[in-house]
Amino acid sequence: MADNPLLPRKQPRALKPAVLAIDGGNSKTDVALVSSDGTLLATARGPGINSHVVGADQTALILDAVVKEAAASAGIKGSGWVARYTVACLANADLPEDETELAAAVQAQAWSPTATVVNDTFAILRAGLVDEAQPHWGVAVVCGAGINCVGVAPDGRVTRFLALGTISGDWGGGEGLGLEVLWHAARAEDGRGQDTLLTGYVTSHFGVERVEDVIIGIHKGKIDDDELIGLAPVLLRAADQGDEVARTVVKRLAEEISVMAITAMRRLGLLALATPVVLGGGVVTARNLLLMDGITARLADAAPRAQVRVIDVPPVVGAAVLGLDHVHAPTAAETRLRAAYQDWRP
Repeated sequence: MADNPLLPRKQPRALKPAVLAIDGGNSKTDVALVSSDGTLLATARGPGINSHVVGADQTALILDAVVKEAAASAGIKGSGWVARYTVACLANADLPEDETELAAAVQAQAWSPTATVVNDTFAILRAGLVDEAQPHWGVAVVCGAGINCVGVAPDGRVTRFLALGTISGDWGGGEGLGLEVLWHAARAEDGRGQDTLLTGYVTSHFGVERVEDVIIGIHKGKIDDDELIGLAPVLLRAADQGDEVARTVVKRLAEEISVMAITAMRRLGLLALATPVVLGGGVVTARNLLLMDGITARLADAAPRAQVRVIDVPPVVGAAVLGLDHVHAPTAAETRLRAAYQDWRP
């Protein structure tokens, strides 16, 4: 059974009045330093990470630069500990060995006496569990650059997915959606497919005359594959304008997100319970009406008591609250921290 980071652990005597929270995603990294009473001391933002590409040690060095920026903003100087406890919720920490390697690399940075590294889905889940009775449990689906899901039962059991892309049956993250948009736009342009607004949106997004210019640019390495993630908002915009091709893709995405959540609930025996289903990631937090209606309708059929909610704070808050849980901070600390992000917009 996988470890459950939502359960508090015994901690050593406080050395610094703060939690170091890290949300390391594929597109960006957010860091927050939080005092034990929930006061937000400092924040910093850095580049995205991918330990599958650069390795755990290089990933930790990337994170270290962002942590140092936050520490400097909080007035913490020198090379000692910057926090009492570190929680790093990282994309691509998909397998137990990934978490072990990343945890060792994070611990080597000596930001705090102890640290926990888990997948970023746990940050999404905790970010969406507001004023919930202990223990914290539910299902979280993140749809950002990639797509993933985690489920935690009331008794602490955890279920997860491999989330390694197409080879593990995944579809629907920002990169996958970008490829889908480009596929439809290319076929519309050359006559093999149905006309769609996506054709013009793709050329406008990349500042070219034809979709084939984008395709050739990718083929020749002049356009990075990661740039396709930027087409996800284009897809939602076209769907809002009634484009049938775009609407079909968005409906498929709603089905995919729902299937992940329903499968996690079924594995844990939660389908009949009032299970919190927390949704996060840039694609979902855009709150596209067609997408959200599709998700809620599908979940209502399979799990009528499920409570669907979209996070209203950034995932780094979830990581920080996990840290506050672990150091046994008072309930008011979480309330104070969330209030600091009340004006957050994805």
